[in-house]
Amino acid sequence: MLRLLLLLLVLMPAPLAAQDRAAVERQFRGWLEQTVWPQARAKGVGRGTFDAAVSGVTLDWDLPDLVPPGAPTPPRRAQRQAEFGSPGSYFRRGAVDGAASVGRQMAARHAAALGAVERATGVPSRILLAIWGRESGYGRAAIAHDAFRVLATKGFMGRRGDYFTEELVASLRIAQAGHAPSRAMKSSWAGALGQPQFMPSSFLKYAADGDGDGRADIWRSEADTLASIGNYLARHGWVAGRDWGFEVRVPASVSCALEGPDQGRLIRDWAAMGITRVSGKPFPEHEAAREGFLLMPAGRHGPAFVVTPNFYVLKSYNMSDLYALFVGHVGDRIAFGMGDFEAGWGRVGGLMRSDVAAMQRALEAMGHDVGGADGLAGYKTRRSIGRWQQANGREATCFPDAGMRGALPR
Repeated sequence: MLRLLLLLLVLMPAPLAAQDRAAVERQFRGWLEQTVWPQARAKGVGRGTFDAAVSGVTLDWDLPDLVPPGAPTPPRRAQRQAEFGSPGSYFRRGAVDGAASVGRQMAARHAAALGAVERATGVPSRILLAIWGRESGYGRAAIAHDAFRVLATKGFMGRRGDYFTEELVASLRIAQAGHAPSRAMKSSWAGALGQPQFMPSSFLKYAADGDGDGRADIWRSEADTLASIGNYLARHGWVAGRDWGFEVRVPASVSCALEGPDQGRLIRDWAAMGITRVSGKPFPEHEAAREGFLLMPAGRHGPAFVVTPNFYVLKSYNMSDLYALFVGHVGDRIAFGMGDFEAGWGRVGGLMRSDVAAMQRALEAMGHDVGGADGLAGYKTRRSIGRWQQANGREATCFPDAGMRGALPR
């Protein structure tokens, strides 16, 4: 009966719909008690902590991707929207300039804390600042959601219920340890916590006490926030003394299909192939003898880079080439006053994600590894496009374009 009522919720008069939501809320309270509490207790959470966290918590029906219990899982929306745009849109003038300008202010204001983290982890202050700025606007962005409510809602009726239930238990462990006072456990709509935007499980692994008070308060303490970001990057393999990467010119004789973290070469070998820094300076001697990787986020239609393993450490924070590039670039602007990339972003994009996904499926059918048909052009898709273009006598651009739709088999 509950399933039928849930299916008809949107068609019902408001009073009846409210009654059925109330039934789901009662089921939710039972789930907290019967499913979450035993898991939390097994992880050392006390009853007082549990009650304080979930007392009065109700479902947040405004969150995306919810499937009420008993309701059929709706199909994912077809990717018809034209949201596959130019990578250049990630580097909007206001976002880059604002992050760099405020970052320089924060560098002076928090010099002592930044210096301590850099000495402890080897992660440069400019990188700590750029991530802090990207994740929460240096703590100025509103992080208004109650983490317990978000995680409980997603655990109870989200598409990835088991995952978010585990994250809810992790958040209760954080509260049990006293890192955040009551009702200060704020998150994004996706459940990421505080100024560094850690998921609760990441908090338990990487959050650090930067001000020596015995807590890792990533909501209100700038020192703890910076220490936590530094600890995360260090634990993910940041190599002290190495840069993140360099903007370069890639001659036509060097294939754009050589991109990727699994096709590394010594940086001096990239230079021997004709790749040069846009600044005209040689690669630093201590970098030239170590491994680097070609990165062309817009293929031949935008800036190109030789990046170091540290770039992929940045990418571990958010699995996006553009995110890691933004962090490295803003960090350079903060510390060195650098300007825009020398190469401009070409007029690419405008395709529907469903179009790109169709191209990816066609390439997969021919044996290419595109990294999954998700409608997004990651490095595996870019270089697969380049290899297909080369094999078919086309100019290798390593980026999807409208002309490929008719040329690839369906």
